[in-house]
Amino acid sequence: MYILRTEHEFDAAHFLKGYEGKCSNIHGHRWRVVVSVGDDKLQSEGNTRGMVVDFSQLKDDVKRMVNAFDHKLIIEDDSLKLSTVNALLQEDFDIISLPMRPTAENFAKYFYDSMKGKGYHVVEVLVYETPNNCAAYRE
Repeated sequence: MYILRTEHEFDAAHFLKGYEGKCSNIHGHRWRVVVSVGDDKLQSEGNTRGMVVDFSQLKDDVKRMVNAFDHKLIIEDDSLKLSTVNALLQEDFDIISLPMRPTAENFAKYFYDSMKGKGYHVVEVLVYETPNNCAAYRE
């Protein structure tokens, strides 16, 4: 199988509601997302002949997907009181509320599903929360 890999980073804050430890407090990470796509055969015609996919398109799609989270506070739905969320929004904070706990494991599946939804044959997605610790998702 041919495999292409590209990566992009974003800086964002999160917290884990109900977690017993320091991650229950708001803190930030430089998240690194590594997307691997592949196929058993290469394109046989056109501009992408001899390629799995056009690297430029792959890089752009990953960058666009990841940049949506850059410099945001990422929260799980209903993890903050609505009055708190509204107060933060009134102060022009960028908040993304997701129907999942914002862990590296859940982000790996989230980004996997997002790329799959764009038509890529996704092999694996790695999400690094720190330079030495990552979560992976593959089907």
